[in-house]
Amino acid sequence: MPDLLAPSMAKDHPNLPVVKAKGCYYYGLDGKKYLDFTSGIATANTGHRHPKVVQAIKDAADHLMHGPSGVIMYESILKLSKELSHVLPGNLDCFFFANSGTEAIEGALKLAKHVTKRPYVISFTGCFHGRSLGALSVTTSKSKYRKFLQPNGLAYQVPYADVKSAPDGIDPETYVIEKLERDFESLFNHQVTPEEVACMIVEPVLGEGGYIVPPSGWLKKIREICDEHGILLIFDEVQTGFGRTGEWFAAQTFGVTPDIMAIAKGIASGLPLSATVASKELMKQWPLGSHGTTFGGNPIACEAALATLEVLKEEQLVENAKNMGTYAYEKLMKLKDEHPVIGSIRAVGLMIGIEIVDPFTGKPDGPALMTILDKCLEKGVLFYLCGNHGEVIRMIPPLTVNTDQIDQGLAILEESLYEYQAELQSPKSEQFQNA
Repeated sequence: MPDLLAPSMAKDHPNLPVVKAKGCYYYGLDGKKYLDFTSGIATANTGHRHPKVVQAIKDAADHLMHGPSGVIMYESILKLSKELSHVLPGNLDCFFFANSGTEAIEGALKLAKHVTKRPYVISFTGCFHGRSLGALSVTTSKSKYRKFLQPNGLAYQVPYADVKSAPDGIDPETYVIEKLERDFESLFNHQVTPEEVACMIVEPVLGEGGYIVPPSGWLKKIREICDEHGILLIFDEVQTGFGRTGEWFAAQTFGVTPDIMAIAKGIASGLPLSATVASKELMKQWPLGSHGTTFGGNPIACEAALATLEVLKEEQLVENAKNMGTYAYEKLMKLKDEHPVIGSIRAVGLMIGIEIVDPFTGKPDGPALMTILDKCLEKGVLFYLCGNHGEVIRMIPPLTVNTDQIDQGLAILEESLYEYQAELQSPKSEQFQNA
């Protein structure tokens, strides 16, 4: 039966057959219980099947299954807009609801171009913004996503912040800010004038590209450059939103408010829902017919989102993300000191990247990561991967996670690291023989 699904859909890691999920756990077809440190790729922020969210979905289905918004109007989409405006930064208070993060990105790009009447977009190398052709024009986390597709999105790229490349004795934040200024000076002098640029789009924390956390000053400099040239700034908060970084959104974590934001994933605890968000003043310039949707803002998904917001507030899950993130980071830094295969720990809130490297060369080691992930899965913990070489372990548990669960998961990770390193040091190991 799996052969009826496209390989691009059905062959991801680890292809674990499950029959149920609850809280921080998956329950496998094999009868085993798996601690989930993926949250359905940063989606189940309230945990799997939170009772309040499940009940909201059941109650909503008794009243309305489908919109379409605009043709009819319903309470849940209006209430959700109001509640979201209370947790978003600045004057981001007007919403176009869609179904996926990619759709939210498409809406953001279209809005920026429509309002500015400018043709070009600037994105940052390493960012992931989706796989539709418009979103793909600004996605550069891996070249394979663009292979044979030639997205014609009139987009230019500049490098993402790389604090690791700062020379010794130079403050990393100062280094990446000065490099950013030089990169933009070169871009504007040689490739495109700023007057032609509609928007810049950036992940405030690099997600699929490797969980890289930039200095706040770097994002503030981007905001400054946009303001100088009348360029709209888009934050892709599809993965960083709804408490993941220890604040409601990364914009608040870093103290930078964009003009447009794309939100999705954690918004409805697993139901398909997303939004392109901007101020009322900006949205009023995007008239009827310039964008549209049939399924966007589905009434059941909106009710799930309202319940999700209630749970995040009532159970103080945003604060828990900050506290548990600090707890996990400190434990991981101790692991790093003991395990040479860990290159770096990159973390903000419960968005944590664990870089795996070849201990002999220090280079990214994707195959080693896959071996370690498989060992963790055998012992009952599900992690996922990211990074250009697939070299970074993504640790993104539900925001309901507690210290006992973090201890359990990291103990299994440590056990798996020891096993891998023992195999690496075996005389039969090819790496050992070539070292």
